[in-house]
Amino acid sequence: MKATFAVINISLVAIYAIGSGLWVNSGDGFYRSLKRPFWQPPDFLFGIAWPYNFLVLIIAGVIIANNASNLFRLSYTIAFAFSVITALVWAHSFYIQHNLILAAVSLAVTALLTVPMVAIAFQTDWKIGLALIPYQLWLITATSLSIGYKVLN
Repeated sequence: MKATFAVINISLVAIYAIGSGLWVNSGDGFYRSLKRPFWQPPDFLFGIAWPYNFLVLIIAGVIIANNASNLFRLSYTIAFAFSVITALVWAHSFYIQHNLILAAVSLAVTALLTVPMVAIAFQTDWKIGLALIPYQLWLITATSLSIGYKVLN
């Protein structure tokens, strides 16, 4: 059972990374034409943040699969699965459909879904909980940026 949850969590990270990679295109004309919120981080930070986030999500998923109670293991995986879905809805809404309202709402839901993930991580192993804090902060920042894009455009 533990190995199954570990594989599911690793697979969710792969789906997240591949799905995002298919839709996120910061070099296209649409994205470059948007007015940007003044608090947007420089582009190079995205190249640092996402590999870190994906790696920590893999490690957290494996640690929680192996060390958490059955309830926490299941709860983490369900919250993570729904957060991946809403994150991919954001990517598709923003970059493909250019629907900035749906993008902002879906990213806000993604950030909210990571709250129980971080809480479960802290309950399981405080170090992995701490390692997930930058991911949570990144999603909060991304949500504020997505709202900022809607307001400015």
